Amino acid sequence: MTLTVLLFAAARERAGLPRLTLELGRDEVTVTEVLAELAGRYPSLAPLLPHLRVAVDQEFVPLSALVRPGAVVALIPPVAGGSGRFLVMDRPLSLQDVVDAVAGADAGGLVTFSGAVRDATRGRRVLRLEYEAYGPMAVRVMESIGREAEARWPGCRVSIHHRVGTLLPGELAVVIAAASAHRAEAFEACRHAIERLKQDVPIWKKELFEDGEVWVGLGP
Repeated sequence: MTLTVLLFAAARERAGLPRLTLELGRDEVTVTEVLAELAGRYPSLAPLLPHLRVAVDQEFVPLSALVRPGAVVALIPPVAGGSGRFLVMDRPLSLQDVVDAVAGADAGGLVTFSGAVRDATRGRRVLRLEYEAYGPMAVRVMESIGREAEARWPGCRVSIHHRVGTLLPGELAVVIAAASAHRAEAFEACRHAIERLKQDVPIWKKELFEDGEVWVGLGP
């Protein structure tokens, strides 16, 4: 069987390439077996693999999951295009855009969140951040977060825009808006969106300091 493997952020740096084709001599393998094969072929990846999540055809799967021939396997490090409500883009963000995406006469409460790049982290001065994303899956997961919020707080609408590329201190990395008939639900939906985004959306950031750099979530 033949698999395509996508590598992002620290995984890409360790392997030295963004994607590879994996030829295996059998027609049925588990995710665990795929990772073992990668560790054998790319020893520099091995220390990183226990920290990664795996997506197969843009869906997170457990290590025991079977991988079909021709599947696309993505190695997803820990996370720090699409419809108008859910976007990943390489240009400056506008808070007004997400507000406009959810506002309406039925929304008595509208809550926003703006996440900007800080100029210091843990006592170290930040020169810039570099954001990277698995674009199609990132949008798909953000859309899922929106559906979760709408199911939990009926009538609620959520919009999330995230930026990728190089960002300087003060620039916006993410903007979120949540609208609902009542303010309490809007606050809760907005909080839900940012917390779920940080947990599951495959977007990563590298912090660059005066004295080094680090992929957030993977340590020095």
